[in-house]
Amino acid sequence: MILLARALVRLLSLLLLILLALAGLGLAVFCIDTGTSGQSLGHLAALLHLDTFAGTVGSWLDQLEAGGPVAAVAALCGFGAMLLGLLLLAGVLVPRRERLVTLTADPDGTLAARRRPLAQAAQSLVEQTRGVSDAKARVRPRRRTGGRLRIRATRPRPAQADAVHSAIVEQLRELTEPFELKASVAVGRDGERVQ
Repeated sequence: MILLARALVRLLSLLLLILLALAGLGLAVFCIDTGTSGQSLGHLAALLHLDTFAGTVGSWLDQLEAGGPVAAVAALCGFGAMLLGLLLLAGVLVPRRERLVTLTADPDGTLAARRRPLAQAAQSLVEQTRGVSDAKARVRPRRRTGGRLRIRATRPRPAQADAVHSAIVEQLRELTEPFELKASVAVGRDGERVQ
């Protein structure tokens, strides 16, 4: 839910900043001259029909003050706007939880590692393996301890896929066993797409 709120905040912030920039640009252009013609604020008000808009909004505000279906719809819209505002505030103010791969957790404390450095260590180990030309690694933590390590490696044509796969698993053993990482390794040839 918080991720959705963060995405919504980013999207609305971008849209509002673009609208504000365009409105500021338009206002700056119409502040060049004075009077009611040319590039002036009086001419901008006439272009936007602000005098008729005031009459329209005034009658709508009078309907809102009275009871009836228009007032009920307005109350629901106001309630929805308040909920949207609370969601946006939560998206801005709630701190993002850093997802760590936990090695051990006991009453004395927790020993954990960040995902990206752990993936970089795994990638470095895989790249050192004989028969591997390129590798990419991703780590996904579990809720309690451990996680999943996904390795995508490519090999040159002469190297055997099974031999490279077992060499990668053996090379990663010192990293996967202490952190309780379940490794899934995919090996493909150079130029092939690795699934």
